[in-house]
Amino acid sequence: MRPRDVSELVILAALWGGSFLFMRVAAPQFGPAALIELRVGLAALLLLPVLAWRGNLAPLWRKAGPLLVVGVTNSALPFVLYAWAALSVTAGFASVLNATSPLFAALVARVWLKDRLSAAATAGLLLGLLGVVILVWGKASFRAGGSGWAVAACLAATLNYGVAANFTKRFLSGVDPMAIATGSQFYAALVLAPFAVWLWPEAMPGREAWTSVLLLAFACTGVAYVMYFRLIAHVGPARAIAVTFLIPVFGMLWGAILLDEVVTINMLAGCGVILAGTGLATGVIRAPRRLAVLQGRG
Repeated sequence: MRPRDVSELVILAALWGGSFLFMRVAAPQFGPAALIELRVGLAALLLLPVLAWRGNLAPLWRKAGPLLVVGVTNSALPFVLYAWAALSVTAGFASVLNATSPLFAALVARVWLKDRLSAAATAGLLLGLLGVVILVWGKASFRAGGSGWAVAACLAATLNYGVAANFTKRFLSGVDPMAIATGSQFYAALVLAPFAVWLWPEAMPGREAWTSVLLLAFACTGVAYVMYFRLIAHVGPARAIAVTFLIPVFGMLWGAILLDEVVTINMLAGCGVILAGTGLATGVIRAPRRLAVLQGRG
């Protein structure tokens, strides 16, 4: 990759890693539904003019049904789940669990689309699961004061990302990626609007919370989507997915620097194992010779 592409990849990871920080700050004052309505709604307002300038608004109504599904499974529902989890788990912790998204995408592809998993991908899934166990060991209590439900919410969010990725592959293949990004935010905003009105906070959130909302919507969602699809165009999806490996690093970094969050040994160990599993499952990390031989026997 060119130095510019590498720089954009790092900036994108920093933005997406920061999203967990901003949700952690804003969720207690806005509540999950109102916060995410602002996130996707404002992002759609930023992306719609870009799509109009490119002269490609037609897919927004021609593919309304599939875009609605992607909007719910890739934005509305997982964003709300992460915002709710942010009320009780740290930004760094949530960002590490987010790294399981490609693992769930591979698993959903196997169950739903009947895609064949190589020996390396299967090993990656199992390794990723081990990483989750290491990460949540001693934390996933469902008793009062425990974070078990928050962990479950994060994993449910990443499962939705896996469903959305495979649904997009099956029903939106060939559609301009920028149209998918814009349409998904637009329809996510429509779906969440009544919930946001119903659950709008009674007290006006403070300046810090509003600043977090604006950064979350415009930087971590709108601008990040533009950068991501530019990267896909320049270096291809296989290399662009490398951003997955950097997001937890920035999630933990921002949380530690700006919120004084503690980065535990379990977080570092779980993150390493999850990312190793993700690398195997997605093919970013080359399988050992023994696994390659097993795959060839398939």
